[in-house]
Amino acid sequence: MSFQTGLSGLNASSRSLDVIGNNIANANTVGMKSSRAEFADIVASSLGSGGVGTAPGIGVSVTTVAQQFTQGNVNITGNSLDVAINGGGFFQVTKTNGSTAYTRDGQFKLDKDGNILTNTGAYVMGYPTDATGAASSVTPGKITLPTGAPIAANATTLITAEFNLDARAKDSAQAVLAGETPTPRSKYGTSITVYDSQGVASTASLYFEKTLATPNSWDVYAGLDTVTPPVTYTNIGPITFDAVTGKIAGPLVGTKVELTIPTLTIVSNNPNEPSGYILDPITVNLDGATQFGTAFSISNLSQDGYTAGEFTGLNIDGKGVISTTYSNGQTLKTGGMLALADFRNLQGLAPLGGGEYSETFKSGPPVMGQPGVGKFGETRAGAVEESNVDLTAELVNMMTAQRSYQANAQTIKTQDQIMSTLVNLR
Repeated sequence: MSFQTGLSGLNASSRSLDVIGNNIANANTVGMKSSRAEFADIVASSLGSGGVGTAPGIGVSVTTVAQQFTQGNVNITGNSLDVAINGGGFFQVTKTNGSTAYTRDGQFKLDKDGNILTNTGAYVMGYPTDATGAASSVTPGKITLPTGAPIAANATTLITAEFNLDARAKDSAQAVLAGETPTPRSKYGTSITVYDSQGVASTASLYFEKTLATPNSWDVYAGLDTVTPPVTYTNIGPITFDAVTGKIAGPLVGTKVELTIPTLTIVSNNPNEPSGYILDPITVNLDGATQFGTAFSISNLSQDGYTAGEFTGLNIDGKGVISTTYSNGQTLKTGGMLALADFRNLQGLAPLGGGEYSETFKSGPPVMGQPGVGKFGETRAGAVEESNVDLTAELVNMMTAQRSYQANAQTIKTQDQIMSTLVNLR
């Protein structure tokens, strides 16, 4: 019996060394989770013993190799496609054979079609998002970014202007009566680049002229400077200010102070360009305008249009939302959101290699969620989760397993000496 007991010990120690060696070999593998061999004793019971164990054990067996799903250190890499999960959850991926797997390895790549892939070639799954970055569906799908064709241009529909008009300014009639030269229109004016539906840029100018014989009122003129022939500036005003507060008082459109630049048809003299294109009506929001006794100044001037743009990069925030940036200066949050999965019994997951796991009956079905919500950890872009292997502990375990192997070999040697003594009795 001692031979079999020692042999079982040798097998168990050898299996333990295999597990320790695998841990050490993968100490630098991103997202790798360490394993440990767990043992149980083997006993023999005789019939009619009544549950009273009088016989010694007959050896040891390896009951399971359990993985330890503790958090690994987060290492900063600076690569925008590297993503670490700081907390619970797994990335859901779809393998090339169509099966679903789960991983903590966030070393992602982009293929030629804009799909986000793992190093094993699996597609990273996520939720589609709207313009605000909120998930628009609860069903995960492949994350594909528009890296090929440029994003379409967006026509300007809104100009937001915040400025101060000098309350001391005279209208043209008052200037003449005072023996002064009327103030040129350009003194109270500004300009901004706007775009039509094809992304063609034009310069829209706004001028402000104090209204004759109407206190605290200004006429607003608008037009385009970069066309041939020039567009005649149209009076789209007037606007009025409160005589006490100096803030703009009207005209009100709903709850906002807005004016509208009318539809303009632009005719070009360049034979290589279309004979004309239409610039749709543009709303000018003047809520932030004031009239104080200080010099004219512009504090904010923006518009919502842009020309076509090529994909230049991406960013992933702590909620897993992918924002894409383009050569036209736009940043869109419609790239998608990384989907995370968790399980009731992590020990029930089946390792597939390559840092991937598959669900089993023991693990239970995946519970899907969003990064940073509930029990799911936040995502950290530009970083990866290192292996959770403790090299110091593994080296100590290796020495312990080696001594155990030697001790079991010694029991076999001792039993062999006893058998030899019995055989040589005369």
